[in-house]
Amino acid sequence: MEKRRTTRGEKNLSAGPVGIIGGSGLYRMEGLTIEEERVVETPWGVSSDPFLIGSVGDFRVVFLSRHGNGHRYLPSEINYRANLAGLKALGVSRILSVSAVGSLKEEIVPGDMVLVDDFIDLTKQRPMSFYGNGAVGHTPYGRPVCSDLFDAFSEACKHLNLSTHRGGTYICMEGPAFSTRAESRLYRQWGADVIGMTNGTEARLAREIGLCYATLALATDYDCWHPDHDMVTVADVIRIINQNVQRANVILLDALARIPDIRKCHCAEAPKSALITDPSRIPQNTREKLAFLGLGHNPS
Repeated sequence: MEKRRTTRGEKNLSAGPVGIIGGSGLYRMEGLTIEEERVVETPWGVSSDPFLIGSVGDFRVVFLSRHGNGHRYLPSEINYRANLAGLKALGVSRILSVSAVGSLKEEIVPGDMVLVDDFIDLTKQRPMSFYGNGAVGHTPYGRPVCSDLFDAFSEACKHLNLSTHRGGTYICMEGPAFSTRAESRLYRQWGADVIGMTNGTEARLAREIGLCYATLALATDYDCWHPDHDMVTVADVIRIINQNVQRANVILLDALARIPDIRKCHCAEAPKSALITDPSRIPQNTREKLAFLGLGHNPS
């Protein structure tokens, strides 16, 4: 891909453009000057929507609507691998994600922001790895959220004086139905903070290919555990989402300015020691897929 020269006044992020993945309600980013809409063919297919390539103020951005414009894909139908592989192919190394979630704690009030720092993944039906088909990789994932991007989100929310919870565990469920009361109560016993259907999958795949990833979770409801809010409805969720989309745009713009030019985290190191298979034993088709991601080298 041809390198782009930095124009006057543009922040030169040596790690490339920042990827932004918009969730429910955030299908376009306010202030994004779109220069190109691009479909990227990957070995795993194409993304949920064309990538919107452009700038927000002084910052280079690649925006993707997770569910597709108009919200066309169920959480389990999203082609997460194509989404992330396409972002990486476009030079993205850092991803800011925005996602609607249910609150599992009294103090996380619908309308609050939660900066997730851990995940519990309960999904069953979706591909969870770029490895397989003759290549085995085990990626370190103990700290699934990038510290650089977490701090950028945190500082932005503090600067904007928004009601924000710094840190929290995200339950990633399969969906598309919301939780039963028994499930919701169980997740609260585990000490989880919020529940959603997408970000656990994204975060795991992002780490596997060395991309930085962080989530700004927008609480829309109390799931169904709360005695005064015992049923989640789409209408209630959409109402809170519409209130939060404007805030999310403001936070994203502020957070972009706080991302360090040089990656200080260790996210990019994660794939380097993951592959355990002897590269000479990996089938050619699988080797080509891994090469698309810059993977497939065993340091031993």
